[in-house]
Amino acid sequence: MSLNRKTMIEAAKKPVLALDYEIAQEMASALGRLGHALEQSLQQLAQFEADHPREASQPDERERRRALVSVAGQALWNFVVQREACGLRDSRQIMRDYRLPVEVQHRMGAVVTRPPPETSPPNQ
Repeated sequence: MSLNRKTMIEAAKKPVLALDYEIAQEMASALGRLGHALEQSLQQLAQFEADHPREASQPDERERRRALVSVAGQALWNFVVQREACGLRDSRQIMRDYRLPVEVQHRMGAVVTRPPPETSPPNQ
C-alpha cells in the first residue's frame, strides 16, 4: 500500500481510513483489469470479423463468432458490474466509448449453457 505522508498520519489516527484507501485502490485496479479484458474481447471479435466475412461464413465460423460475442458480452457484464460497485451507474457512456456492437450489448450477462450431448444407450 502506498500512502502519502498526510494519509499515513490520518490513517494512524483512524485506522479505518487506511482500509478505505486500500479498498478504493483495489476497486480501481479491478475496474482497470476488467476494462482491459473487455477491450481484448472486442479486439478479438473485430479481428475475427475482418478475417471472416459474414456472407461467406461456414457453420463452424458462425459458431466461433457466437462464442466470441458471448465472451465479449460476459466481459461487458463484468465491467459494468464493477463500475456500478465503484458508484458509476450510467453505462450509456461505456457503450459509446467502446463502440460496443448491439449484439454484444444484448449478450451482456446472458449465460449460455448447452445441453449435454446425447448418448446412446449401452449395448446389451
